[in-house]
Amino acid sequence: MPASLLFLLCLSQDVPATDGRLTNIPNTDTHFSMPVYGSRQAWEKRAAQLRKQILVAAGLSPLPPKSPLNAEIFGKVERPDYTVEKVLIQTLPGYYLGGNLYRPKGKTGPFPAIASPHGHWNYGRLENTNLGSMPARGINLARQGYVVFMYDMVGYNDTVQTPHAFGGPREQLWSFGPLGLQLWNSIRVVDFLQSLPDVDRERIGATGASGGGTQTFLLAAVDNRVKFAAPVNMISGIMQGGSPCENAPSLRFDTNNIELAALIAPRPMIMVSATGDWTKNTLHEEYPSMRQIYRLYNAHESLEAVQFDFPHNYNKESREAVYKFFAKQMLKAKNWEEYKEKSFSPEMPQNLLVLHGRTLPAGALTYEQLVEQWIESARQQNQASKPEEQKERLQLAMGVREPEEKVLAKESGGQLRLSRTSEGDLVTGIVQGKPDTIVVHPDGATAAPAAAGTLRLNVFRTRDQSAKQFQTFNRADDALRVQDILTAIAYLKQQGVAKPKLKCSGKASIWCTFAAAVADTNVTLDAPVQGFRGTDQDIIEQFFVPGLQRAGGWNAALALANRAN
Repeated sequence: MPASLLFLLCLSQDVPATDGRLTNIPNTDTHFSMPVYGSRQAWEKRAAQLRKQILVAAGLSPLPPKSPLNAEIFGKVERPDYTVEKVLIQTLPGYYLGGNLYRPKGKTGPFPAIASPHGHWNYGRLENTNLGSMPARGINLARQGYVVFMYDMVGYNDTVQTPHAFGGPREQLWSFGPLGLQLWNSIRVVDFLQSLPDVDRERIGATGASGGGTQTFLLAAVDNRVKFAAPVNMISGIMQGGSPCENAPSLRFDTNNIELAALIAPRPMIMVSATGDWTKNTLHEEYPSMRQIYRLYNAHESLEAVQFDFPHNYNKESREAVYKFFAKQMLKAKNWEEYKEKSFSPEMPQNLLVLHGRTLPAGALTYEQLVEQWIESARQQNQASKPEEQKERLQLAMGVREPEEKVLAKESGGQLRLSRTSEGDLVTGIVQGKPDTIVVHPDGATAAPAAAGTLRLNVFRTRDQSAKQFQTFNRADDALRVQDILTAIAYLKQQGVAKPKLKCSGKASIWCTFAAAVADTNVTLDAPVQGFRGTDQDIIEQFFVPGLQRAGGWNAALALANRAN
């Protein structure tokens, strides 16, 4: 929601005439701004929630078990001042990530290391053009004294067991998608770098541009082993990323890339931007916003920004800005301003491609097998989760919570209107007497049986869902129905009802069960469910919320609702 609208809602403290959720539909091209945090404590509370949100959206909450990497490092090519090798690591059982390891030659380690995802270049980590050269980056950083792992995005070069864009409704339910798989690969890349004997485990950096820039700041956001970050041409308030590998469902509920990248603070970061892409406002919008977070840590000197007059890129000028930043921050070089790019000769593709002249190891899984393995692992983790963990994951997957602030209410002639101050939403219902029971019928308040002491609720129906990357920014309709029930529960609690009753029928019984499961207030639940067992197909057809099964699904909801009942 725009800050100006939020301010006006808070100022008026009145129930809005219409439901803002019908018109406020953010998408990847919405112009976002960074909230202002008045204290480090306020920011760190928010930051903790955002890190959980990233991991839930990525399907990495809890993190999958870390199986052996079984790293293969081979095919060394020796040049006068660096070497380059082929690498294949197993980030999940039967799933392989390919890349190239650039190392200094003629220098003594241990060396700082840099994880380097490549972004959406046509030739992936082999791209070598004026606008973006991955070999230039790897070679020059190795010459400067870093161990660099240039690794694939999913579906590129040697990482071929899935396409780059994949996933239907079932995969979405279990949060098996490009963003999560790439983020997991990046986490395992840090594991790999830290396992190398010539790497200084405490000096790990990351850099990439475009989709590699998104990957850089998401990795640094959730993995504090990354001490230095250089996301290039991606931190923007006007475009949040167009690829599925940057847009998992629920990733940006009530947030944006500026706030997510701010999770790197107070670790050193440089924001590289270009006048010819969506980072054109960096110096007067995103950078000042980021500085206010770094100031909370008295670490404003750890944040830098630079802009070049080019289209979207990771070109020589941008690379040299990153070289200088890393030299100053990681190498502590006094002459960091002198770090520039030297001429280079990229290797032939056959010297870089892991699968040139060979196949994946025996036991490599097909796409379908990877999906089933992911789901089975998630089921086992769900079964081992504590109730409070299940509750939090369900809240984050749906993007719902019982309101902490006062619910605004206005009643006239038995017609009740409710709203959350911070959201500008509108929930309506019919009250009869002093209610202690919320009645929810799938066809609305007028279809519910009238009785004294009830609030017959109209929950959210639907709205236009054609916006770009709709699910990344907007909650599912079924999740908003759960939210409206939670808002009504909070309202009754304000009215002095210690344990509200939920009486629901038909499909609404599913909504009410999930509401009871994630509510902070104990409720009495009367919600008979028929013909719904919580299978993948049941949820796809009757309660479709991406990530729901990965968060625990119907089994978790039933267990939690019984505890609350």
